[in-house]
Amino acid sequence: MPVLLGTFSIGLSLGRSIQASQISRDAGHMYARYVDFSLPGNQDIIVRLARGMGMTRNGGNGVVILSRITFVSQDDCAGSALSPGQCTNADQHVVIHRIVIGNQQLRASAFGTPNPATINADGSINAPVYLTDLNARANGFGTLLRLEPGEFAYVAEAFFPSNDLAVPGLQNGGVYARTIY
Repeated sequence: MPVLLGTFSIGLSLGRSIQASQISRDAGHMYARYVDFSLPGNQDIIVRLARGMGMTRNGGNGVVILSRITFVSQDDCAGSALSPGQCTNADQHVVIHRIVIGNQQLRASAFGTPNPATINADGSINAPVYLTDLNARANGFGTLLRLEPGEFAYVAEAFFPSNDLAVPGLQNGGVYARTIY
């Protein structure tokens, strides 16, 4: 009987994982094509994609995190009139735009969490901030994809907990999917 329950749980988690991957892929594709997800109507598109997963625009049972990441060069620092000592994020990948749709308490981005006070209403982070604030760093991103100065990566992350599919004795935290454009 435990094997049957485990098989059932894994099968349902696989279905949820496929749906999370599709949501991440579709959200990332639209984000890379400059859909403005700071607008509630556009956020509702993501919520509709997650139909059946229990996610709402500002809460619920899921989260989609959209990030634009770039590589800060010494020229970026000089262009903002910052000395090398002031430009603490020189030669680092940083988040320059962040939109979170859904329940942001469920999971943080795998690529850092900029201070919410530094994120503008449209999701952008101003140059002096992302050049100097250590919280803007996209830690670990360079191990996945190394950007050159002036290049951008559009990242979509989706997470949906699987508490309803939990089987005692099996680890079951949820499903996570990431796409990079």
